Amino acid sequence: MRILAIITGEYGQRHVDNIRARGHEHWRIEVWQAPWVLPPIVHYPEDYLHPSLPATDLLLAFGEHKGVAELVVEAARMTGAKSVIAPVDREEWLQRGLSVQMRGWLADMGVVCVTSMPLCSQTETHYNVKRHRVEYDDPLIAEFARHFGQPKFNITVNPQNKIITQVEVVRDAVCGCAHHVAQGLVGVHANDAEQEAGLLHHHYPCLAGMGVDPDFNDTLMHVSGNIMKEQVGEQVRPYKEVRYVVPGKRSD
Repeated sequence: MRILAIITGEYGQRHVDNIRARGHEHWRIEVWQAPWVLPPIVHYPEDYLHPSLPATDLLLAFGEHKGVAELVVEAARMTGAKSVIAPVDREEWLQRGLSVQMRGWLADMGVVCVTSMPLCSQTETHYNVKRHRVEYDDPLIAEFARHFGQPKFNITVNPQNKIITQVEVVRDAVCGCAHHVAQGLVGVHANDAEQEAGLLHHHYPCLAGMGVDPDFNDTLMHVSGNIMKEQVGEQVRPYKEVRYVVPGKRSD
């Protein structure tokens, strides 16, 4: 699979570094550094795109300001991309109105586009969480999401002392956070695993937005952290100790 990542800074570069380190060996990954300075409205996106962008199957839009999002449709046209992943980890980078328009414009070109909010909510069949979940059907995006998207673990717990002894990352977050969390969970008691996973996620650090999103009534960083905690919680639930509080006698 030929992959082109459009980046502007640290957010996108960290994603690319992790994909190159842990992605499928037969993926060919190219990177285009988009300009930081763009007009408030990009009327002619072809004027800002490199004229020799490589032929691409899957386009990853990891820009860090909204002007880059306005280049995505033309970039897909120039590269012949069949599929696009344009995550919404911060709405100031890709506003929801533009993301809806982008999906429509690309659909008119026969290109499937997913706008995962946040990026680590994506699986092989859907993206986003709970009532905002969106189904999709695209083999290229699904192939990418088998390796990167919603974190997934195989956690081994010592049944005697309930301590985590091993954590295998089945699917990493695109940013690499799942591997960071996995390393930090070894030696942690099952009762504390979810809380520790949340702390490790935030300290990675997660680069999702800290503004309250009206769809979730929460920040996307917290949504992302809760995804991580829920995945860990599912694995350790059989080993968690249930503690009961027995009230004492009432005083005379």
